[in-house]
Amino acid sequence: MPLIVPSLPPGYRSRPASVHDVPAIHTLVMACEEEVYGRVRTDAGGIAADLARPGLVPESDTLLVHDRAGCLAARAWVDRRSEIHVHPQHRGQGLGVALLDWAQERARQAGSDGIVQTVPDADLGAVALLCSRGYEPLVTSWLLEFAMPDEPPVPEPPTGVTVRPFRAADGPAAHMLVQDAFDEWQERRQAYEEWAAHTVERSTFAPTLSALAFAGDQLVGAALALEVPGTDEGYLEQVAVRRDHRGWGIARLLLRHTFRAFHRAGRRSCTLWTHSDTGALDLYLRVGMTVRHSSTVFRKELRS
Repeated sequence: MPLIVPSLPPGYRSRPASVHDVPAIHTLVMACEEEVYGRVRTDAGGIAADLARPGLVPESDTLLVHDRAGCLAARAWVDRRSEIHVHPQHRGQGLGVALLDWAQERARQAGSDGIVQTVPDADLGAVALLCSRGYEPLVTSWLLEFAMPDEPPVPEPPTGVTVRPFRAADGPAAHMLVQDAFDEWQERRQAYEEWAAHTVERSTFAPTLSALAFAGDQLVGAALALEVPGTDEGYLEQVAVRRDHRGWGIARLLLRHTFRAFHRAGRRSCTLWTHSDTGALDLYLRVGMTVRHSSTVFRKELRS
């Protein structure tokens, strides 16, 4: 299958990405996040995990764009969904359009019937570009924040439920719990290796700050925490409760345990992402979280 070459503006050249490019990609993504959010959200481990997604072939599914000086100006990858980042200093040159076209053609070549991309609502240029190219909003995502000037209280657990930090042997059981809980809205189940690369095997994973809930010896809930380098806040990567134990207050209990653990570790806020398909926004608001940012997941149908 021939490689698709993007039509770039003069002065730019492209090549596929490799694991050796993770530090440079991280620097690029950090610059984009600083521009939109005023702070950094991504760590290098998350970028490495994306490049290792099952089914993603770096030679054909990733792209790095460099300027004449050899500086990384933009990057893109596509595998069921896509991500595109253009460095703030290189916006307005047509790189976003070129990479969007490349991603669509690569997805079509791979046989996908649609392509998905998430963009911050505050990035008005990216939103306008996607809408002009026939993308339609699919779901809304929110970055929620819990401020902790004081140590947050933790409620008593329901009868028969205990909570403890994550242990090294808990990975497989936590994976199964999360996949079962997320089956209601996620596109597909993740194999353990893919899930672990984004959670328990990331260098920023914080097992002592993560909380697991048990009913007897059965795992019924999990809140998996990451430490965000260079910030004074914690981050929850995933929160899940087994379906037959919902409505018991377990999610609130787990959140409060992780909030307290982060506070005792010197963090003064904790954040997490959720989206409209999960139906969890009201839960997080009731716990006392507030919306810091929102993003929209856009999708475009691809036809031959």
